[in-house]
Amino acid sequence: MVKLAIVYYPSYGTAHAMASRLAETAEGLGAEVRLRRVRETAPDEVVQGVDAWAAHAASVADQPVAEPEDLAWADAVIMGSGTRYGHVTSQLQAFIDTLGPLWQEGALADKVYSAFTSSSTVHGGQESTILAMHTTFCHLGGIIVPPGYTDQVKFDDGNPYGVGVVTGGDGGLGDTATAALDHLVTRVLAVAGRLSD
Repeated sequence: MVKLAIVYYPSYGTAHAMASRLAETAEGLGAEVRLRRVRETAPDEVVQGVDAWAAHAASVADQPVAEPEDLAWADAVIMGSGTRYGHVTSQLQAFIDTLGPLWQEGALADKVYSAFTSSSTVHGGQESTILAMHTTFCHLGGIIVPPGYTDQVKFDDGNPYGVGVVTGGDGGLGDTATAALDHLVTRVLAVAGRLSD
């Protein structure tokens, strides 16, 4: 049984919907899953000043928060973040910055890693955000498993680096995004399973 950590930062709901779909599919494939959001680091008055942000923060307040140990525990890790100027959110970066002690021990190496993102416009920094996460995975000594063009859905969504979607008002996912997420997690689990044999 592959142990999968899904670590993500949700602001308005799309990343949460994506992470939840990954977790649901992975559990259906027999993986042991830890679904973890990273801590909110924005000041509360800023979060409360944006209705959609405040509503989503309240809706996930009781869900587990990611800790470095979640990555140490995992055989495979899928990270997710909205785009911020073509890069990851400061909240996800703050979590990454806590990984130093495990990185120094080599405890995050030789695991499978992959990534997902969302943006409010078409493209909108999706590829560079995923590639920024790939850079982190390289520093950890991870084994990056992108979806590539290994399934027809990747020709439909056009992103060989990970999964990226354009956000909607309700954080919902369309059929192509759902299929792309299912393909990504299936591929990650298959590769991680082969490596653990």
